[in-house]
Amino acid sequence: MLLSIILIFSVFGAVVFSVSQKISKEMSASAIQNLSESLDLIQSTIEAILHSETEFQTLIAREIARADDPMAYILAYEKNQTMAKLSLILTGETEGLSNTGERFTEEDLDFSAGGTISGLPVSQSYVNYMGTWSYTVKCPVERAGQEIGTLYAEYVYDAIDQSLPAEGFYNKQASLYIMDAQSQRFVLKPKGMGKRSAGHLNLTDFYRANDIQDPAIQAEVANCLSEGRNVLFYHDIREVHALNYMWAVNGGTIFLVGYVPVESIQQEGRTVNQNIMIVVASLLAAFSLCIALYYLNWKQQEKLRREREEERQLHSQQLAQALQAAQIASKSKTTFLSNMSHDIRTPMNAVLGFTTLLARDAENPVKVREYTNKITASGQHLLSLINDILDISKIESGKVVLNLEEFALENVLSSVDAIIQPMAKAKGQQFHLEVTGVRHEYLVGDETRLNQILINLLSNAVKYTPEGGNIWFRVTALKQRSSQYEHIRIEVEDDGYGMTPEYLETIFDAFTRAENSTTNKVQGTGLGMAITKNIVELMGGTIEVFSQIDKGSLFRVDLELRVVDTPAGAAGGHSETEPEEAADLTGMHFLAAEDNEINGEILSELLEIEGASCEIAVNGQLAVERFQASAPGEFDAILMDVQMPVMNGHEAARAIRSLDREDAKVIPIIAMTANAFAEDEKAALAAGMDAHVPKPLNMELLKKVLQHIIGRKD
Repeated sequence: MLLSIILIFSVFGAVVFSVSQKISKEMSASAIQNLSESLDLIQSTIEAILHSETEFQTLIAREIARADDPMAYILAYEKNQTMAKLSLILTGETEGLSNTGERFTEEDLDFSAGGTISGLPVSQSYVNYMGTWSYTVKCPVERAGQEIGTLYAEYVYDAIDQSLPAEGFYNKQASLYIMDAQSQRFVLKPKGMGKRSAGHLNLTDFYRANDIQDPAIQAEVANCLSEGRNVLFYHDIREVHALNYMWAVNGGTIFLVGYVPVESIQQEGRTVNQNIMIVVASLLAAFSLCIALYYLNWKQQEKLRREREEERQLHSQQLAQALQAAQIASKSKTTFLSNMSHDIRTPMNAVLGFTTLLARDAENPVKVREYTNKITASGQHLLSLINDILDISKIESGKVVLNLEEFALENVLSSVDAIIQPMAKAKGQQFHLEVTGVRHEYLVGDETRLNQILINLLSNAVKYTPEGGNIWFRVTALKQRSSQYEHIRIEVEDDGYGMTPEYLETIFDAFTRAENSTTNKVQGTGLGMAITKNIVELMGGTIEVFSQIDKGSLFRVDLELRVVDTPAGAAGGHSETEPEEAADLTGMHFLAAEDNEINGEILSELLEIEGASCEIAVNGQLAVERFQASAPGEFDAILMDVQMPVMNGHEAARAIRSLDREDAKVIPIIAMTANAFAEDEKAALAAGMDAHVPKPLNMELLKKVLQHIIGRKD
């Protein structure tokens, strides 16, 4: 019986081996045929995409021919996933328009290769303004048998990628690129169509990276490129025997370039043989495996059951913690909304109340001035509340970035002293400033944020200290941990109302305020300490607070700021700069880009009070056109809003700076926008503007900015 079993399995093994060898040879031959068919399928897919694009472009050209205003049709056309830009040049003109609103010429495109898609000329591939490889097809626009213009459509190769099959290419072991035939640049590496290599830039780079140095192969490839035909050749790629291919698409305007390891081509045959052997081995071990698998499965199910039970318990615990956190957050925000309801309504009530009184006493100049001063003060307070809310929102979203620059510590302390001293004197308080042991005057840090920390701490000390109290502001140098950094301690101490131990635990949480009969009279958002703590930690420092009821409070901030060895402008001695004088606007004429009618009216009236005049353009495009049509020197400056329809302020500023006229490069352009963060100011300057003035508009600030710009340009 044993010999019979051995004989049967020997014969069976020989038959299996013979069949597997035959299958391997047949599968290798058919695999190469499958490669050609796969490349033909990709070729057909890409050509179908190209032809459908040109057919759609032809339909658009017919629609433009029937339109009363072809240029208006172009401007109204929105780009889609495949057509990145649509442009039109009318017959007899060298310049046209794109649907993006930009000027368009054919000078930047190369149609010299003579390639076509469905009979329409196609340009050499290029990288467009979005950084994506693209190509342009041009199509005549004919009306009544007469050509009235040329339609240019820019297509991105990424659209081809989206239409290719995503199920893989030889188990993702192959390499596939799409190459522009004229420039020999690789313009696309389709996703899911082969393994991701390091990414080649062009055919020469492909040769060098894969060590294809055989002159005969390179000559054969060059002939294929010039003749637009396909070629297959064997060559070792990184010590792996591979079948390389160059496959022409659209008559040779673009090529599919890549290679497939021969091992991958033969893999299908080996896979079949392995499957046969696996089946045979599986039959022999079926019974024992079934028993073992049954036991292992039972053990695994038991383990999974225990893990699911533990996971359910952990999930329940996390839900309970999340519920508790949500309840705490809800309570904090409810308290905040209650406080804000009072704090916002108080100045708003003053604004509305004094506006009513202003209408009643409009003929009384003394009353009018009194009411407007109080309305201005209430508006400034309301603006400070809004700024705190926006600041904490930016901090929580992680969008706050430090602006590290050189600054003089003495200047920071002087400016803070100039702000706090009047506030303290108004309440009969004594303000003491002490600076001890600071070794370096010039440091590197965010001067604005450091000011914000000091003002928050000191203004709170003034608010929560009764009349006749004392406030101490100390800056002390600590032992340096590194010679490159100044280690300083900032202390703000007062003998005011103090805080309870319970409130000290939540003082740095957002939306929290001390609640008692005394502090409730002080308005605020409850965000100042949260903002201060976040800024200190962003600077790499620490903040502590100590307080006792009716004895006062002490805030302690430790910071390390980098030392400046040779500060800019320090050579030859340090001298204080004279305060910037405000410009006289009398007789000046402005061009203002402002899409809000009320804001435009306010701006006109404020400038008229200063003896100046302005002309309003309701969007950036109209502002550019009005300046372009103006006489040199007609406008003294341009006041530019940022968020506008048709063309925003940044685009309008760039367009004005690029105009071919001498004054376009030097005319002052000032951004006037409600976007008042530091990054908004940087964006305005990067767009070519000279300065940034936030809304609500402060005429004194605008006059000083104009004086600074005019003096700088002189």
